[in-house]
Amino acid sequence: MTLRERLPAVLALAIPVLAGAAWMAMSGAPSHYPLTNLGALGLAIAWILLGRGPHTAPSRHILAGALLAVMVAAVWIGPELASITAHPVRRWFPFGPLALHTGMLTTPPLAILAARNRALAAPLLLAGVGAALLQPDAATGFALTFAAVGLHHVNRDWQVGVAAIVAFFASLWMAVRGELAPREWVENVLTQAATVSVLMAVLLAVSLAAAFALILFAVPFDRAKRFTLAGLFFGFCVCALMAPYPTPLIGYGAAPILGFGLALGLHRIPLR
Repeated sequence: MTLRERLPAVLALAIPVLAGAAWMAMSGAPSHYPLTNLGALGLAIAWILLGRGPHTAPSRHILAGALLAVMVAAVWIGPELASITAHPVRRWFPFGPLALHTGMLTTPPLAILAARNRALAAPLLLAGVGAALLQPDAATGFALTFAAVGLHHVNRDWQVGVAAIVAFFASLWMAVRGELAPREWVENVLTQAATVSVLMAVLLAVSLAAAFALILFAVPFDRAKRFTLAGLFFGFCVCALMAPYPTPLIGYGAAPILGFGLALGLHRIPLR
């Protein structure tokens, strides 16, 4: 695959990340916030341009197991916070000076793996929902719900439809147990930006819409993978608008940049 063919995937990440970094720099965020995002973007672009998908069944199973293990590991070794309902929340995997949001790091490639294998699609999506239940993380749950909806729109698989319904009700349960107070430049990003500049908020929203459109229509994946990944991205964005959950790509956080970058670099995984 040529570099030109991979350009839409690069733009899907670069447009919102660069817009978000510019906003953080202009609005007085700590200097390491935009630098962290830009560093993650550099790594993600390198993978998108050079990466390829796992082409054997054992390698795909190992990757899926590793992604789920990272989500589950956060429950035992990640930092614990108390939600506004006093329930403990563990969603982050410590990685050096960073605490990576495991849902946004792992579910994008997990969604790609689910989309390429009809037999394992529903089990993989439900496994991700189960890991999110342990944390709990409603944003990841709703994102996987929309990923299942996107995949079902393409393949009309009743099992994926059932997975979407289960994920939706599981996410409602998570929503009343895992809500945290918002952090500046991480959650409520569009609202915070609008208080400074309505134009900046509009530009940030347009950058997210551009990323969604590029994932849905332009990245060099088959239709099932594009709709699944776009559904996942849409779910994260909608949940960030409705409640204090991290806003992907435009807010501070390396995890969504690395997660979607990893997914967008899994090229030419054959359908099964």
